[in-house]
Amino acid sequence: MDSRTLREHDPSPHNVIQNTPPISRTNISHAHNITKGNVTFGMMTPSFAENVPNITVVAGKDVVLPCIVDNLEHFKVAWVRVDTQTILTIHTKVISRNPRVGLAQSSKRHWYLRLKNVEPSDRGYYMCQINTDPMENRKGYLEVLVPPNIVDSGTTDGVVAREGSNVSLSCRATGHPEPNITWKREDGSEFIHNGISVSAVESEVLQLTKASRLHMGPYLCIASNGVPPSVSQRIPLKIQFPPMLWIPNQQELAYNGQDVVLVCHIEAYPKSINYWTTYEAVSSDDSYRVYMRLKIRSVGLADYGAYKCVAKNSLGETDGTIKLYEIPNPHTTIGTITNAVSRQTSTEPSIRHAKKKDRKRARPNKGNSPAIQNEVTDDNHGDVVEDEAPGPHPTSGPTYYGTIDSREHSSSSTSLTIQSHSSNNAICCAILCFLFRQFIAIFNV
Repeated sequence: MDSRTLREHDPSPHNVIQNTPPISRTNISHAHNITKGNVTFGMMTPSFAENVPNITVVAGKDVVLPCIVDNLEHFKVAWVRVDTQTILTIHTKVISRNPRVGLAQSSKRHWYLRLKNVEPSDRGYYMCQINTDPMENRKGYLEVLVPPNIVDSGTTDGVVAREGSNVSLSCRATGHPEPNITWKREDGSEFIHNGISVSAVESEVLQLTKASRLHMGPYLCIASNGVPPSVSQRIPLKIQFPPMLWIPNQQELAYNGQDVVLVCHIEAYPKSINYWTTYEAVSSDDSYRVYMRLKIRSVGLADYGAYKCVAKNSLGETDGTIKLYEIPNPHTTIGTITNAVSRQTSTEPSIRHAKKKDRKRARPNKGNSPAIQNEVTDDNHGDVVEDEAPGPHPTSGPTYYGTIDSREHSSSSTSLTIQSHSSNNAICCAILCFLFRQFIAIFNV
């Protein structure tokens, strides 16, 4: 491109450089004829103090391209858009009709091309030239960056699919440089992709093979290209499947008057209709999961039995059963055991007194009197039967846990001795049973 090709002022916005008469032809010819070397009448010819720099700017911002010239004298400076060969400014005049193009001059040495609200179409080479012969010029590149933008036409709006099918989520974005697409869960949790647990996948299309309910939830399509801000779009994924029910405890234990809670976990999508047979219950749902609780206050005899938890949706139905069993009231059981132990404790001194009295009577006297007592064990009943020689035969008293009268017949005291051992065994068994039931009740609650 020669300086003589810079034509006179043309109001057209697409004034291009052609082989037309140059600006100030007389001056340029005179300079050419009398110039020898770099000296014209003892003065230096124009030259660029530095190159026009390459500048990068984000779309929407303003930019200034500098051009610094030494020894300009009577020569002129012009700014030209290289790729379209459009003259933007000539010396102090703006030729372009684009209102965003402007010119700033702080001195004869500094010439600035201003572009307001830069657009992607402004990207390209810009030349600053001096109409010397031959022409002097310098050019710089304007890079316009564009933040990413997700295009709705190429992006999945949302997907509903049956469990076990293959699912594709698409996302398309524009920007400069070309954006990268990253897929993540909205909550940041990992998901299965190609058999591997991952937290992110870089691709315009997210392929999920044999999608399950574990894939369900909102995903984020994130577009980024290093130009802030990055953008994202929320794309929900719904997986349909029939209800599945899980009961943590299929057997519950409770005593009369106790409060008890029956729990049932349900998974289903579309959301299922959930209920307890005969009773109403409180439920809370999280996505496709439902947590059902049936609270029975002050359990009575009529409350023991089976309870059924039911879930239904358009794809199927399921149910589960929880059985409620009665156990002894721990407070009543403790009172009974305490009373029994107290009676046993109060009985022991009387029994020891009776044993001592029996031993005294069992000693033989010096005269071998017929008052000697003979004890015979009844194999059939296991009780001790005592016979006494002279004297009336005493009447046997009832078996009880109270205090033994020391004046009773020795046979009664001996019977109580044997019965006390049986009572001890019964109390121990009762205590063990109570502790075992309490342990089960506490564990289930």
